[in-house]
Amino acid sequence: MSIAAMKTDTTTPATAVAPAKAVKSLQTRISARLGLMLRSTAVAVIPPLITLAVLLMIWQIAFGRPGATLPPPTQVWSEAKDLILDPFFINGSQDIGLGWRVLTSLQRVVVGFSLSAVVGVLMGAVVGQSVWAMRGLDPIFQILRTVPPLAWLPIALAAFRDSNPSAIFVIFITSIWPVLINTAVGVRNIPQDYRNVAQVLRLNQVEFFFKIMAPSAAPYIFTGLRIGIGLSWLSIVAAEMLTGGVGIGFFIWDAWNSSRLPDIVVALVYIGVVGFMLDRLVAALGSLITRGTAAN
Repeated sequence: MSIAAMKTDTTTPATAVAPAKAVKSLQTRISARLGLMLRSTAVAVIPPLITLAVLLMIWQIAFGRPGATLPPPTQVWSEAKDLILDPFFINGSQDIGLGWRVLTSLQRVVVGFSLSAVVGVLMGAVVGQSVWAMRGLDPIFQILRTVPPLAWLPIALAAFRDSNPSAIFVIFITSIWPVLINTAVGVRNIPQDYRNVAQVLRLNQVEFFFKIMAPSAAPYIFTGLRIGIGLSWLSIVAAEMLTGGVGIGFFIWDAWNSSRLPDIVVALVYIGVVGFMLDRLVAALGSLITRGTAAN
């Protein structure tokens, strides 16, 4: 066989080289993307973990001596680890895990906050759209929003004669104000060009609300919703301390009466984590709907 023939036989076809290059390029892109994700995750996770470790160390040093007024982290773990490792146990009507207690409180928060979101957005749209409504209602709203949540509880109990609707009312009346006020501000900041377009297209009030008002005021609305969900979670914990039941608030009060300080510490961690998750959830929903647009 000639040398030319041997060269022809050993040459790799071009059709086989192209898929190999494509696979290698794909693997390179995937590796780069995974590396970027790992770096971003490390940047987001490692600093809070280091801060948490330092705080736990300071806490242990400050209260680890005999006779300390508060339990150190080691004591919290040894006495309340069942609440951490098994949050969904059921041993009786009141002997249940913190997971079930948090879910009970969340049910009330969902109802009360949903009502405040709907009513707050609608009333905020009216106040922001009408100068006379703003002049007449804004002073009343500013007075009512400064009333502490627990101050509403006796009125609610007298009106509803039941702890569950009373707690929902406290959530509603506490969280409605930031939603209402931020919605009104967002409506007042709608550009005049948008209003002119609505007049040219002869949109009625319902069409104007869904096509112009709601999209334009959405960043302000979700700012109010984020504040409102935080106030809802705060108010339900406080209200449950007085109304009883199986919520997380009553658990803290019952643990205090029984001198179970480690249980209270664990419950506080649950409350903080759930509150953070609620805030992140509303923020993510707002970013998705508004496409990352922030309120001015």
